[in-house]
Amino acid sequence: MKIPQHVAIILDGNGRWAKSKGMPRNYGHVQGAKTVEVICEEAYKMGIQYLTVYAFSTENWNRPQDEVDALMKLLRNYMQTCLKTAAKNNMCVRVIGDKSKLDDDIRSRIDELEKATVNNTGLHFQIALNYGGRDEIIRAIRKLVAQVEEGSIKKEDITEQAFENTLDTYGLPEPDLLIRTCNEMRISNFLLWQLAYTEFYFTETAWPDFSKEELEKAIESYNKRDRKFGNIKEEG
Repeated sequence: MKIPQHVAIILDGNGRWAKSKGMPRNYGHVQGAKTVEVICEEAYKMGIQYLTVYAFSTENWNRPQDEVDALMKLLRNYMQTCLKTAAKNNMCVRVIGDKSKLDDDIRSRIDELEKATVNNTGLHFQIALNYGGRDEIIRAIRKLVAQVEEGSIKKEDITEQAFENTLDTYGLPEPDLLIRTCNEMRISNFLLWQLAYTEFYFTETAWPDFSKEELEKAIESYNKRDRKFGNIKEEG
């Protein structure tokens, strides 16, 4: 079975999963964070080299304040846990998104995590925090405009590759497979540029219940797709 090099996941259904069990939404987020740890380990064992998860979007700030506060508290704790997990599993961690809007202590923990794991050679794990595909593209355009204005590049130098080099995901291969849980069939402003040739897989399973077996199902489905040239799918 061919294993995708890069898998991206939209972690959906934490709140609904918790509600179905008569628990508060925050309970679902806590369980969802535990599932992330499990899937990171299982993904690497399967041979997946890059795993990118959509943890907190630019739109998530619009959720009730108590839920946002709980998510930020969970994020702080997760950064500490992830540091230990990364050391144990030789995992290289990178956070993508607009980190400038996160609290100082969270940014410091992110910086510590990225610096501590930058030379690890295991799974490359990307966490999308305060991330939005449109926001990323706008930020990339502004960087290129600034470069043109300062004279470091000419407008004729703006190519697809030059644009990709200004994205949060620079240096990463494009995702081969996108998984979205909890039966939602949209990409919700996630990796808009990077998903151009990605295969999509949707499952009814809520994220806290996502398991090694569910990941295997997604990869089995991926193997039934026609992808003759890596990330570039032959049309027609």
